[in-house]
Amino acid sequence: MPFPTIVLVESSRTLLRAVLAEDLADLMEVNGDPQVTQFLPYATWQTLEDGIAWLGRMQALQASGSGQQLVLQRRCDGKVIGSLLLFKFDEASARVELGYVLGRSHWGQGLMSEAVRAVCAQAFGTWGVRRMEAEINPLNAASCGLLERAGFLLEGTLRQRWVAKGLAYDTRLYAALAHEWLLRK
Repeated sequence: MPFPTIVLVESSRTLLRAVLAEDLADLMEVNGDPQVTQFLPYATWQTLEDGIAWLGRMQALQASGSGQQLVLQRRCDGKVIGSLLLFKFDEASARVELGYVLGRSHWGQGLMSEAVRAVCAQAFGTWGVRRMEAEINPLNAASCGLLERAGFLLEGTLRQRWVAKGLAYDTRLYAALAHEWLLRK
């Protein structure tokens, strides 16, 4: 069974929905900012063509049944301010990985934290996910804190796990288990 198609995940201030080509201009503001993409494994978008290529990869990911790219949209005005990726879905293990990015002007407002909690509620409830993981660069203290506040536990450090932008770097492996997360909520 492929990863479930997500139509809409709602929180008090945001909506998460499938990415559309019309979102690329807003996403260019997010992914075109080198400060935002500093700790991410992909290059900062330079042109709209970078966004179009990215969208093609995200559409292929969804078509494969192994994940889905969502955009984070403000309820108040409909502006797309970030994205959240659920990927590497393993049906036999009911496991999925989580990634996210948020535009710099929205940092520190709790919007991504709210969105992650809403996705966890759906994933551990309706979608039948048993384990959700995220790998975070240890230098990205804000992202590590976000996951901890959302109920993820640090399981360890994977030394020199990835090479991106010409540098090998460690990642911290965070995970949330459905039964633990639901008990806390």
